[in-house]
Amino acid sequence: MELNEIKAVVTGGASGLGLATVKEFLKHDASVAIFDLKSTNSEKVIRELEVRFKDKVIFVEVNVTDTQSVEKGLELAIDKFSSINVLVNCAGIAIAKKTTSKDGAHPLDLYKNVIDVNLVGTFNMVRLTALRMEKNNSSSSGERGCVINTASVAAFDGQKGQAAYSASKGGVAASTLPLSRDMASSGIRVNTIAPGLFLTPMLAGLPEEAQNDLAKQVVFPKRLGQPEEFAKLALFMVQSEYLNGETVRLDGAIRLP
Repeated sequence: MELNEIKAVVTGGASGLGLATVKEFLKHDASVAIFDLKSTNSEKVIRELEVRFKDKVIFVEVNVTDTQSVEKGLELAIDKFSSINVLVNCAGIAIAKKTTSKDGAHPLDLYKNVIDVNLVGTFNMVRLTALRMEKNNSSSSGERGCVINTASVAAFDGQKGQAAYSASKGGVAASTLPLSRDMASSGIRVNTIAPGLFLTPMLAGLPEEAQNDLAKQVVFPKRLGQPEEFAKLALFMVQSEYLNGETVRLDGAIRLP
């Protein structure tokens, strides 16, 4: 897929890894629809991007767990760009809660919410976007679309308090191969990125000493990942037609105990 042919939807695109991906795609003359929840920060980000990239970018308020919201967002994106051939799922939430504690058992509604957003929301986006991608004209090799999901090293090396988060990201990683097999006949590829410790807004808010302690756990290079590195891998996945059904750890070789 040529870079200027990319017509992408990026969920969670107003911050963190999603925003970095949006900027990387736009920098290479792609068209991007940002799906995210509306906030003061998202409105500021969109204004800045619209000034710089004009009609190459739009923002649509979308709740990835709500089918009607997603379908409305996809129709708006297709009305704007005529089609969608790339989906990057970055929307997600994280909590830290042990299964039992002095406060009692892990609240079940919190567990369900993490699964709903991170796993069910990802699948909801994939199933509804793929339905639209199937209508795209195919390339000479038969490709009609590319999906990139976001897991986490927590899918494999979950820590205390990450039962819900690890389960949700483990589900995303485990679904990569069956999704790619499901959609192979339609010419849609599916890959997943499993990032390690990245300097997202959540980690950026930690004291510098805490950031340095986290960076020491990385094998090499001994630093936190930059969101731009995630974005570059996402772009590589779009361009690399033979890459399919794979989960790639982007983590500086970290293996959390």
